[in-house]
Amino acid sequence: MSVRFVLAVAGAVLIGGFELAEPAAAYAWVQPAPVSAYTLTAGRLWSLVAALVGLAGVVIGGLALARSAGRIGTGTGRRGAIAALAAGLAGMVLGGLVVAAADGGPGTGYGIVGGFIALVVGLIAMVLGGLALARSPRTGQGKRPSIS
Repeated sequence: MSVRFVLAVAGAVLIGGFELAEPAAAYAWVQPAPVSAYTLTAGRLWSLVAALVGLAGVVIGGLALARSAGRIGTGTGRRGAIAALAAGLAGMVLGGLVVAAADGGPGTGYGIVGGFIALVVGLIAMVLGGLALARSPRTGQGKRPSIS
């Protein structure tokens, strides 16, 4: 048996083996790995973070709206309104990124449901922050600090 014959047979076996294994490998690569409902994947984690940031914005916006209406506290609620707007925007951006990056639908582990929830909660936080900012009285307008 010559060296050329051994190399030719080995090359044919390798090529044939890879050609037969290629469709199976492609099928296994296309199929997503099964994810249980309790598995915390990266997509689900980011959508949870986005929803919690939006929820914090809703709470801050509600408190700022109550403060601007004079129900609680003595301040005007402008800082809280701006914080609610910022948290709502951050929640919406994070939720939008999760939704844009998701390759599958609900139940696949990409966090698309949480991303949509974060979008809605962030929008609610921005609306509450905008209402609080619109209702809060502007103090100090027209006054310039005097230098003496």
